[in-house]
Amino acid sequence: MESFTEDHSKALLAKEWLVKVDSQTSTPYLFKFACSSVDLTACILVTDTKTALAEVLTSNQFARRWRMCNKLSISPLPDPDEEESWRDRHLTLLSRAHSLGGFQELTLDAGKPTLGDLALELECNNWKWRWEPTFLGPKVSAEILSKHLIMPLISVNHLAFSSSDVLGDLAPGDLEKATDKVGRTARRTVDTHIKNALSKPRVATTLRRMTAMFNFLPELPEIITDAGTPDLRVPTAEIRSPKITAQDSEHKPNDYDMEPSQEPTPPKIPQQEDSATESEDEGAAPKQRTLLASPTPSHHHRVSGQPPSASLSKDASPALPGRSRSRTEVPASESDSSLRPNKKLKHPESSDNGDSEEERKKRAAAIKSGAAAKRGTRQPLKRGGKRF
Repeated sequence: MESFTEDHSKALLAKEWLVKVDSQTSTPYLFKFACSSVDLTACILVTDTKTALAEVLTSNQFARRWRMCNKLSISPLPDPDEEESWRDRHLTLLSRAHSLGGFQELTLDAGKPTLGDLALELECNNWKWRWEPTFLGPKVSAEILSKHLIMPLISVNHLAFSSSDVLGDLAPGDLEKATDKVGRTARRTVDTHIKNALSKPRVATTLRRMTAMFNFLPELPEIITDAGTPDLRVPTAEIRSPKITAQDSEHKPNDYDMEPSQEPTPPKIPQQEDSATESEDEGAAPKQRTLLASPTPSHHHRVSGQPPSASLSKDASPALPGRSRSRTEVPASESDSSLRPNKKLKHPESSDNGDSEEERKKRAAAIKSGAAAKRGTRQPLKRGGKRF
């Protein structure tokens, strides 16, 4: 069996569609038939409006098929001229049967395919014929249906709705002139032709109603002649998102705008100094030489990157035996930026050298035995202003 080519499709463009309904499944089939008297070949195009199938028979295949369907001798005639004349007569008979008048005299039955994807048996009074077309594939089927059926139907529909006369009442010559005029326009500008053919309200709504009718919709849309122009303006009451100006973004609070005073400060932990407290006899001098053990927890946390608790536990040193400790607090008036390293207080000279010597011996003995921990780094004192 020969393959269906573009030449076969072109040969079928000038052929009419023939319609036959399968008596068993009630499926309508559309046929296009073409044959050649030169090489005695036959071609058929079949569609159910969803898929396209085709079959091409050579001269030998046609003769063999006819003899099989009508139960004749398979072997050809002895004389080649007589065999060719026999094939030509039967091919002409098949061509007359596939015409508008002859196709109505045939009966169609779907059989079981043996060579193709579909088997269609045609029967007349004293002879039978069988087509076994093959599926052409989705891409070729869509192209053939568009070229042979869909586009011509759109153009004929446009002609029917745009003409003031009823096409059925026109004479064949007048109808040919009107058809040729529409066809020439459509052929030059296909896009404009499709737009004009389907965008008219009467045509579009009629096609819409017919589509709804075919698909059993409960409510059929109405047919209108004037579509009008709807209001396509944006509603004025539309809620729009507020725009953020540069001035608003400046006043927007963030983490970097918070002042140091707004940062939460942990409770102050009493600091211990490594030297003895000066006596109260010095008057106002201790106030000016107040020991600043360490910066504030928040400042220490920003500089070193460690939490306040870790720095406090690191700087704190255990109490040494025999030495008195005093508590000093950081004045609240001093800001974090004015903090300076603490300076250690001078050890007041003890009046009793014996006691001091005894105390040093005890401390040395404690260090050797491991009972006392090492002292932390001594912090310098913060000196006050000079007095005049």
